[in-house]
Order: sequence, then C-alpha cells, then structure tokens
Amino acid sequence: MNGKSQLGDFLQTRRSQLSPDEAGVPTYGERRRVPGLRREELALLAGVSASYYARLEQGHSLNASPEVLDAIARALRLDESERRHLHDLARSAKPNRRRRPAPERVTQATTQLLDALGHVPAIVIGRRSDVLAWNRLGHALFAGHLDPGAPDIPAQRPNMARLVFLDAHTRDLYADWPSKARAVVGNLRLVAGKYPQDAALHTLLGELSARSEDFASMWADHRVKACAVAEYEMRHPLVGSLTVTQQTWSQESGPSIVAATAAAGSPSRVALDLLAQAVTQTASARSDSRLSTG
Repeated sequence: MNGKSQLGDFLQTRRSQLSPDEAGVPTYGERRRVPGLRREELALLAGVSASYYARLEQGHSLNASPEVLDAIARALRLDESERRHLHDLARSAKPNRRRRPAPERVTQATTQLLDALGHVPAIVIGRRSDVLAWNRLGHALFAGHLDPGAPDIPAQRPNMARLVFLDAHTRDLYADWPSKARAVVGNLRLVAGKYPQDAALHTLLGELSARSEDFASMWADHRVKACAVAEYEMRHPLVGSLTVTQQTWSQESGPSIVAATAAAGSPSRVALDLLAQAVTQTASARSDSRLSTG
C-alpha cells in the first residue's frame, strides 16, 4: 500500500458510490454498465479536464492543488473528514512529503490526566489503535477479561482494532457491533492516509484483512470516519446493559484519550457506578492479599 494507490483507490471507490441522481447528472434514461459516475462526469462537476482527472485517479499526476482537491471533494459530496483525508492522500503520494511516524509514548501529563479521571473509564490509544495505557475503570469497561498490566509491556499491548474484529468478548460487548466496527475501520483509513509508510500499520491491516471477512469488506469500502463522539449500547458481563458516550480527544502529534460517560441519574450512570465499586473492591482485595502474604 502506498500513497499513489491509496489516492487512486479512494477516488475510484467514492466515484462508484455516487449515483448520477445524487450528483445531479442527467442520464436521459440510458442503461449504464457500471454504478456511479463516469470519470468524465466527475471531471465536469469538478471543473477539470477528463484527461487530468483520469491521470490523477491512475496515480500519474501528483501535483493537484488544494483548490482542485477541494473541487473534487465537492463533486464527490465528501464530508469534512473525507475532504481532509483526500488532502492527506494527495500529500502522502508525493515522495518528498511522506511522513515518518514518531515513536508513541504516554507522557507524564497524560498519566496524570488518567489518574484524575479515576471515576471515568478512560484509555490512551495510539495511532494504530494500540492501548498504551488505561485507568482501572477503563480496563474494567473495555477489556476486563485482559491482564490489567498488558499496556505496560509493548509486546503485549492490546489493540482495539484486533479486539473489535477478532475477540469474541469485545464483539459481544457492543450491541450494535457493525457501527463500532465501521468506526474503527474509518479511523484506521484516516491514519493510513497520514502515514502510508508505517510498516507496523500495514502489518496490522494485512492481518485483519486475512483473519476477518468483515474487516476486509469494510476496508474495501474506503469509508473514513473521525471518531470524536459516538454513543454505544454496551452489554457488560458484570453490570449488564448500559449506554455510554465515547469521546475521543486527539493530540496533534501524540496518542488519543478515549473516555466513556453516561448521563447523570440515568440507569447507565448507575451501571458505571456499580462497575467502579466492583473495581475498588477488587483492588482492595488484592492489596489485602499482598499485605497478608508480605
């Protein structure tokens, strides 16, 4: 996977997903062999020549201006996340503009923030969706079946994309699993556009495509999604059904923090409080056990 192929694949896929009726292109009742817009139709909507657009989609023209990319984005009816993704793909296709991923680490300030969010489930996620850290409640809500110390060991760090697609516990955790899965894939698409040379990311994507037909199908759809705020119904094995709002705070050059909240006074908030009590009791029991054997 490289910048050229990603850009061409994205344009071709999104063009095929946009019908003439949606784009306002008259067809005069003609029978079309393929769904979506033709290249020349999209080029006309974007105000560029058909030959220029064809070269861009084929990866032979890598100097599209921001204005041209915005015109193509408007023609394709892209939303803001998709428009930014298109610009990222165009930049990454240029050999001299490739970004090298910086090493991922959890800063002291982020650790302090996790501690301050003690009564809110929170986890720190790297760009490839690796769990870099979590507080006790975040571990209990999102992955209580895993070793709580796993994020501290790089080779054993859980990966949320793997968990969502390959882990039965996590799949059962989300009542609307397809919605969560599409959000994970959409976010990975954004990351792949920014870091086309990330070998570890390519390995992850290859593994998920080979092991999950659902992932392979969703990845081929080329949908992108910035996971900022989303509501999910969860079926937790300890506290039952609850609905949480997952909010993601992304840092420009660092990992993201994902926190889960529920409305005050709601049954879901009661469920989170019960989970917090269970976590506290478990931690207290472990502490007492260490003291008795010390």
